[in-house]
Amino acid sequence: MAAGHAQAANEGTSVNPEGPRNETATVYEERAGEWRQKREGSARSDRPARLAAEVATRGLGLPILDAGCGPGWHSADLGPAVVAIDIAHAMLEMVGEYAPDAAAVLGDLAALPFRAGSFAGAWASKSYVHVPRRHVPLALADLHRVTAAGGLVELVLFGGDEEYAPFRADDFAGRRFSLWPEELLRCVIAGAGFAVDEWEVLPTRRGDPEYRIRCTRSRTLPDYVAPGMRLLVCGLNPSLHAADAGVGFARPGNRFWPAALAAGLVSVDRDPRHALGEHRLGMTDLVKRATSDISELSPAEYQHGRERLEALVDWMQPGALCVVGLTGWRAAVDRQAQPGVQHAEFGGRPVYVMPNTSGANAHTDLGGFIAHLRAAAELADRARR
Repeated sequence: MAAGHAQAANEGTSVNPEGPRNETATVYEERAGEWRQKREGSARSDRPARLAAEVATRGLGLPILDAGCGPGWHSADLGPAVVAIDIAHAMLEMVGEYAPDAAAVLGDLAALPFRAGSFAGAWASKSYVHVPRRHVPLALADLHRVTAAGGLVELVLFGGDEEYAPFRADDFAGRRFSLWPEELLRCVIAGAGFAVDEWEVLPTRRGDPEYRIRCTRSRTLPDYVAPGMRLLVCGLNPSLHAADAGVGFARPGNRFWPAALAAGLVSVDRDPRHALGEHRLGMTDLVKRATSDISELSPAEYQHGRERLEALVDWMQPGALCVVGLTGWRAAVDRQAQPGVQHAEFGGRPVYVMPNTSGANAHTDLGGFIAHLRAAAELADRARR
């Protein structure tokens, strides 16, 4: 089935360690009809139609993505221009029965095959539960990429505390699920560039809760993080230019990427996903809100950003944290901080703070930034030995 107006483009590679055709996908592929028969009665909801109605008021003029659509129960309620994506071909074969006008696409939520800004919103009910927990941030970064700024997204995820494990007595044995402590999940969604509008915690027969989360795609940058990072680079906050470009440090004259290339930390200019996948260089920001000037940031934003960043570092455990810009680190963590290796760890990892790479910083030249990035990488490598 054609992707139609969804502007399919093969961008990115899967971050799922089991690959796009994993064990869970095989269960759905081989038992799709049985699964539909057993689950159809409990799948009905008015929430997709309510989501579509709210998306229409935002005037973006783009389709909605049914992310992990299964047999397409909800697709028709998401509007006539809905795009339904699933990893199981057998599920997509049933979509036409429920949503004849839907564009059905075979694909992996961890690497969505669509261009940036293709959708006005997304419905993802119990689909990201099948992505290993430490790979969900990068999968949500891709959802952020394909959703237009101001778009509306609804997620249903599971509470608990499991990286990626089967349910006991699952009637579809072989499936695996990621389960989330609420505070960690809130940090991950904020890091992915979504602002929460509604957060419902519902009981389940399993005992662990179910989270129903409605959020808006913010005009900002998502985190690019994954397990095994050599170095996690943290900027202060995105500029509006960087947020619109989808790449940190993207403003003309910023010397981060030229320095990172010269230092050997990356091999492709202005490509954070490649930097993460090929060089284990992650990227985040202390404050997620994009601004035209750092003077717009409040002390409360610095404090909230510190808490989120510390949770991220403690969870992902990169080799080291490299903070670009003294201003933010001094405001949020250590008023006396100087460039170089810091005395105290952060989230259990060593920290290197370097000057801001903005073109407005005349105190440090390109050679100085290259030296700082090399020193940060050496710190990370020593910490891993």
